[in-house]
Amino acid sequence: QVQLVESGGGLVQAGGSLRLSCAASGRTFSIYAMGWFRQAPGKEREFVLAIKWSGDSTYYADSVKGRFTMSRGNAKNTVYLQMNNLKPEDTAVYHCAVVRLGAGDPTKVESYDYWGQGTQVTVSS
Repeated sequence: QVQLVESGGGLVQAGGSLRLSCAASGRTFSIYAMGWFRQAPGKEREFVLAIKWSGDSTYYADSVKGRFTMSRGNAKNTVYLQMNNLKPEDTAVYHCAVVRLGAGDPTKVESYDYWGQGTQVTVSS
């Protein structure tokens, strides 16, 4: 089991920035990749960003390229989602999630085994 706890959401004006954190605990040796997804009301959960635990690959959704970045912290079981130039359409609940070793494509929801509870991000126009 891997436990995930997100933090850092909130309300921000369009053009502003937020940084989300996700702390992993438990069987972290089994992590292949970690990702961020978001879900707006009435919409399906969508991929945002993912990083291989080795750090050698990062995956981006087209909608966030050039605005969002993902990194691992000095506390190696923590990842961050830095969101700049936020837009109202970025409003959603943001979830971090884990792909275990041997699992599939880090850009696909179905590849993920463990999910955090989510943190709300609201961007006002």
